[in-house]
Amino acid sequence: MDLRQLRYFAQIAESGNVSRAAEVLRIAQPSLSQQLRNLEDELGVELLFRHARGVTPTELGLKFYDHARRILQEVERAKEVVRSQATSPSGRISVGLPTSACRGLSLPLYRAISEALPNISLHIVEAMSGTLDEWIQSGRLDVALLYDHKAFEHVAWTEMMVEELMFIVPAAHPLASRREISFRQVFNQALPVVLPGRPNVLRTVIEQLAARHDVTPTATDCESLPAIAELVRAQAFATVMPHFALATEIESGEMVAIPIADPTPSWRLSVVVSQRTLNARGSEAVAEVLAGVIGDLVERSVWRARLKPSERLAPLRARA
Repeated sequence: MDLRQLRYFAQIAESGNVSRAAEVLRIAQPSLSQQLRNLEDELGVELLFRHARGVTPTELGLKFYDHARRILQEVERAKEVVRSQATSPSGRISVGLPTSACRGLSLPLYRAISEALPNISLHIVEAMSGTLDEWIQSGRLDVALLYDHKAFEHVAWTEMMVEELMFIVPAAHPLASRREISFRQVFNQALPVVLPGRPNVLRTVIEQLAARHDVTPTATDCESLPAIAELVRAQAFATVMPHFALATEIESGEMVAIPIADPTPSWRLSVVVSQRTLNARGSEAVAEVLAGVIGDLVERSVWRARLKPSERLAPLRARA
């Protein structure tokens, strides 16, 4: 039994006549009659009562007709769902954003998704980059923005940009007037430094750079960005962060971001899609919008970073 036989039988039952059904189906009547006989032989029952005016479903034929119509309707519904997603992605997509980017990126991302992908339900998850990396590999997240991402089997990714880390101090501190500060001087000030603890990517970037330049990066651990902001605002600590992470406080004049030189710590940002996502079309569409939002923020200097020229909206590349 196949879908073609179900369609043929349903049309005969609805037409009440094999000849009329053959015309609707645009097949030869003998061929249609043979398909009907094959179906009845397979089921071992008569589905139609033949008479001079045509055919009428038997009691079992009526029951079989009800099942056949439901099956055919579900098949058509499945086709519509696939066609709809092919042209207009839909469904719930979870997007992981690192703590340092979540606050500044969430609103423009929600607005862009609402406009470009109205049938997508966006679920934003904030976590540290290492946690996001684990979740994207396992399929717990569909899309993520990751720092210094390494290649893995179960993700596709496109590297977006490079972002420099800056020395951020309270606006009232004497260092606030500096145009730049050396990497070594960051950790040789009276004002102590507060940083996320290991294995946070930012801490790893700083410690690896320090090891290459014989610098001891003494710092107090704090895993909360709001808490770090409060500690700096209270003039108790300075921190090393990307400008975007504390842009609100910097723009309000509460804090000052000082460029770090000799060397300048930086990291790469990548938009990543899990290849274990259950909604590949929706995930890829959301990833493209996310890349576009990031690119727009950088081009308008809201996000201080350097876009990779060829990666503005580049297709995601599978990496193993």
